Amino acid sequence: MAINLNSISFSVLLVVLVMASTEILKTEAQTCSTFLDECGPEPFLGANADCFNCCKYTYESPPACKGLVEGSDKHCHCYQNP
Repeated sequence: MAINLNSISFSVLLVVLVMASTEILKTEAQTCSTFLDECGPEPFLGANADCFNCCKYTYESPPACKGLVEGSDKHCHCYQNP
């Protein structure tokens, strides 16, 4: 039984290491982190999804990959890949 658990643990560890080395585990926050510009009215009254749609249609080149409503004054901030 102990040999089976060790081989399963080793296999899981190997899969995780392969995924980490090929950047499969990289999240969107890591890849989409460069501030592009603001979008929409101030204050932005919509949600993050509305902000992202505004960014997508306003900044086609370079393409926006994320839009977040941030700050106490509720600005829609657009982000792009570095």
